[in-house]
Amino acid sequence: MMRFFLSIMTVVCLSLPAAANVDIKEVKTPGGLTAWLVEDHSIPFTALEIRFRGGASLETPGKRGAMNLMTGLLEEGAGEMDARAFARSVEGLAASISFGLDDDALSVSTRFLTENRDEAVALLRAAIHEPRFDQPDIDRVREQVLSNILSDAKDPDELASKAMGRILYGDHPYATSISGTTESVTALTREDLVVAHRDIFARDRIYIGAVGDITEEDLATLLDGLLGDLPETGAPMPPRADVDIPGGITVVPFETPQSVARFAQRGIKMDHPDYFTAVVLNHALGGGSFESRLMDEVRAKRGLTYGVYSYLAGKDLAEVYIGAVSSANDRIAEAVEVIRDEWAKAAAEGLTPEEVENAKTYLTGAYPLRFDGNGPIANIMVGMQMLGLPIDYIATRNDRVDAVTVEDVKRVAGELLDPEGLHFVVVGQPVGLESTPAN
Repeated sequence: MMRFFLSIMTVVCLSLPAAANVDIKEVKTPGGLTAWLVEDHSIPFTALEIRFRGGASLETPGKRGAMNLMTGLLEEGAGEMDARAFARSVEGLAASISFGLDDDALSVSTRFLTENRDEAVALLRAAIHEPRFDQPDIDRVREQVLSNILSDAKDPDELASKAMGRILYGDHPYATSISGTTESVTALTREDLVVAHRDIFARDRIYIGAVGDITEEDLATLLDGLLGDLPETGAPMPPRADVDIPGGITVVPFETPQSVARFAQRGIKMDHPDYFTAVVLNHALGGGSFESRLMDEVRAKRGLTYGVYSYLAGKDLAEVYIGAVSSANDRIAEAVEVIRDEWAKAAAEGLTPEEVENAKTYLTGAYPLRFDGNGPIANIMVGMQMLGLPIDYIATRNDRVDAVTVEDVKRVAGELLDPEGLHFVVVGQPVGLESTPAN
């Protein structure tokens, strides 16, 4: 059965339409839920993506890691089934059910064959509504989380990310790892997990995308049966993060021959009129692999690193512009200087016409490649809903990129790029770099 499921998945990936042909329908259920659907009856298979807004940011103060531990236990038995029985039941249907967590959402991903739809959805309903949270499973998954926390404490990349998080977000939940700390995770009780479950699984924060062999009517019936009797409201959302990034350098001493650095400044909201101009700008400056300015200046011309990149990081409650680079301890100072210089040059001069055109060509050409399966399309549709994008966004997105001009990029570069406000966190034993006071 599993071999057949994998064969179905291969066919699905090859048979999907190009992005421009994705026909999204809005489905409103009798029970008041809303979902986006792409019907494709060529293969008897459906992907269902559900997200609950809030994620790890909803945790009760002092209980960091509770939402993460709870999410890790959702596949560890439900209803009358213990962890082993639940896993066997899912596998026996050639289905898949998985849960994920980040700062802003708890995600539910389900894949099932049409002939097994009812049984697969029944298992998913049990996992969502009736998780067992058996103490032996809690203890086992807790140990896995604690092991990961200990491992992260020895990873310079994780140390850099955590240090940057504290600088960017202060006392906001974004500032700390969703895994929690050794102390906070060790202290979690079963009741803490029950509270976390209650706080996130509610109707007022659901976003749904479905792609595959299912009609609007069948999807509406499925969703009301699956989610209709959840509580109306969950825990209140936290406030927006007060992102006030000081320029400068923070050095985190760590014994390693190579320093790891993160750099960041204020970002831009995705609904800002200049967002797509910023996307083009970033691709040419630091987001375009070997074609970006930073890669050319830091790696190709000077051999300071194997890789350097930047990206616009938009969270629900904050926006930052962030990047990363690593280099030998005796060369990281030069890498930092080059990045700051290129940031300042782009802010003052913008980009060349060739850079703008190359960035637009890549961004528009690569976009259809994201739609390579039922699951990715369902996932994208849910993300669109959470961002408040229109239902025709997929069809119009490349037009927005194509409309960006060289003059637009120069103006936005001058407004967005802030070389004096660029903050670097460097983990290692960097030669010639010391922490600077906050501005």
